[in-house]
Amino acid sequence: MENSQKGFIPVMLTPFLSDGNIDYPALTQLTEIYLQAGSSGLFANCLSSEMFELSDKERIAAIKHVIKVVDGAVPVVATGTFGGPIAKQADFVKAVSDAGVEAVIAITSLLADESESDEVFNDRVFDLFNQTSNIPIGFYECPVPYKKVLKPQQLADFVATGRVIYHKDTCLDLPQIKEKLKLTAGQAFGLYDAYIVHAVESLKAGSSGLSCIQGNYFPELIVWLCDHYNDNALKDEVQVVQQFLIDNMDVMHNVYPVVSKYFLQKRGLKISTFTRRNVGSFTPTVVKEVEKLFDDYSALRSDLNIEVFI
Repeated sequence: MENSQKGFIPVMLTPFLSDGNIDYPALTQLTEIYLQAGSSGLFANCLSSEMFELSDKERIAAIKHVIKVVDGAVPVVATGTFGGPIAKQADFVKAVSDAGVEAVIAITSLLADESESDEVFNDRVFDLFNQTSNIPIGFYECPVPYKKVLKPQQLADFVATGRVIYHKDTCLDLPQIKEKLKLTAGQAFGLYDAYIVHAVESLKAGSSGLSCIQGNYFPELIVWLCDHYNDNALKDEVQVVQQFLIDNMDVMHNVYPVVSKYFLQKRGLKISTFTRRNVGSFTPTVVKEVEKLFDDYSALRSDLNIEVFI
């Protein structure tokens, strides 16, 4: 996942049928949209995928489906730890690895309780490494069940083993990201920032790319930002895009992922707004806000001459 060219790694949605089962034709189309937009990898079975609402069987089936559709075009990573004894987590890491992913993602908050020390957490991580042979590992500072942010030196120690190749960072703190990048420099490792508010500065600081929910509305815009963040000829346009993303943070996070599925419907994707997770009410007010977002994005996309496939 380490790449000299900045890349976008979408945190994938899971489309559902109206009866609550996974909609595999829609998942195929969604995967193709991410690829057509220029994504450099995919993060399947993540929080945006409603991973906690899926069974183990569904998790593996969805991951395998994505890998089949991708057909080697880009690497795919997927979550493989869901709590319990490390031996149990290691078994599922192996199952996810066997599905064909580039790296298996460990959820930091499921390796130790909030009350447990960093030493306990570190011991569990190294235990997981020991029980999973040489499977490449990534970390995701998922906010559920609580947010466990890795300290820069912790991350550096894990990366130094050669086992960790990917990190989805949610610390929201640019100085901390810079320290993480400094301490992991020269390693075959990529840090992908989830916080779109400082996306441009994070990319300039050395992040390998972005891995944010905004890509579930307009993946081609996030790819454009990764491609042009440091283009002096487009510095004004880059600032406009960064500000657009900042201004619409609240709209895109409210009642998510229902709102992003509705937005994708407006783009032409045959996807329902069904979600297994209770994320609040999709009220007429929220609908109106998303429709304004769609209109504003359509105008921005036109101004930037960004090609879209739906």
